Amino acid sequence: MGIDVDIIFKIAGVGIVVAFLHTILDQVGKKEYAQWVTLFGFIYILFMVASIVGDLFGKIKSVFLFQ
Repeated sequence: MGIDVDIIFKIAGVGIVVAFLHTILDQVGKKEYAQWVTLFGFIYILFMVASIVGDLFGKIKSVFLFQ
């Protein structure tokens, strides 16, 4: 019933890559691209978390409805 540790590593990996790209683009002077990279990284993580929460609600529904 525990959360899969692989998902936590995926989220951390995406966060590290986004932070690295943001720093590089910010240093080069491409602040707009750095903001877009951060926004897309955030949206990607948000969809990952939304799928995890959807699975959680599915499990809760199956427990309380005895399906």
